[in-house]
Amino acid sequence: MFYFALFIASLYFKIARVQKKEERLSSAVLVQYFVVGVAIVSLLVYGFMYEKSVVFLPLLVLFTVMASLMITAIQLGIFVNGKPLLGLTRIYRYLPVLGFLVVFMISCLWFGQIR
Repeated sequence: MFYFALFIASLYFKIARVQKKEERLSSAVLVQYFVVGVAIVSLLVYGFMYEKSVVFLPLLVLFTVMASLMITAIQLGIFVNGKPLLGLTRIYRYLPVLGFLVVFMISCLWFGQIR
């Protein structure tokens, strides 16, 4: 569960970073970024406390690179018959759900419900 949460958190971070660069953000989105950011920092603290660094740090780098490549592929475009199959605006619509998933999984890790 920890490593899945780590991958989803790095994907969320990359999407939020691209959205911040390209769009004007409302205060509600900034509050969402802050809450999820605090949760991601707590996930990193959890990783340093309870996971082996030999496994944790390389996978952190790998997940970050994978998330970056996924979002770059979407930015470049996946086209079918000249129309984009998946765009960033569709990804931005699912960002609150992804943020909730990140916060939920991290809180489950800290409170010991799921390991």
